[in-house]
Amino acid sequence: MEKAKNADEYINQQRALLISNAECGTTRYNLAVALLGQKKYDEAEKELHEAIRCSPSLAEAYVQLGGIRLQSGDLDGCLEYNKLATKSRAGFSEGYGNIGFVELQKGNIDDAIRNLQKAIVYNTNFVQAYTTLANAYLMKGLVDESIQANLKALKLEPDFAVAHNNLAIGYLEKKEYAKAIEHCDKAVQVGYVVAPEILNEINDHR
Repeated sequence: MEKAKNADEYINQQRALLISNAECGTTRYNLAVALLGQKKYDEAEKELHEAIRCSPSLAEAYVQLGGIRLQSGDLDGCLEYNKLATKSRAGFSEGYGNIGFVELQKGNIDDAIRNLQKAIVYNTNFVQAYTTLANAYLMKGLVDESIQANLKALKLEPDFAVAHNNLAIGYLEKKEYAKAIEHCDKAVQVGYVVAPEILNEINDHR
């Protein structure tokens, strides 16, 4: 099939494919993702449910449904869909990462840590999981563990701004001011908006 010139053409192509094979979960999923890109959430949600009906192990569809719930502020709905994602496919790291993120938003730090650790076990290159885990460790007062998780994120992606910001905070906690300044400056350099109170504290130690 010819490559689509734009989103509308791509959507029409996926709909055409479904006419000849209505039970293809992957096509329905691709259509749903394109509809999400156009913010057509109701249509996308319907296609995602159909995708799961056709392909019950399509964990990505559950994750997208969780994303729709998160967009509307429904943390519990997001959590449930991501749990279904991890049940539909063993070792699905993205689902565990999202569960960890939501549990952290809900203040369930231990549950967040447990799920984020699973996400990293299943995908050792999951940069966002490392930084979210680092946040969870920091909230629990585990500063050394937080620093280690952020450093692992930077090994994978040296300019990952969130990790540099987190390290600035971690090193401030440990009174390692030279390292805090270095990572704060790097976070700013790569476009991160560091909280004013952190910047002020860092500047006090220059």
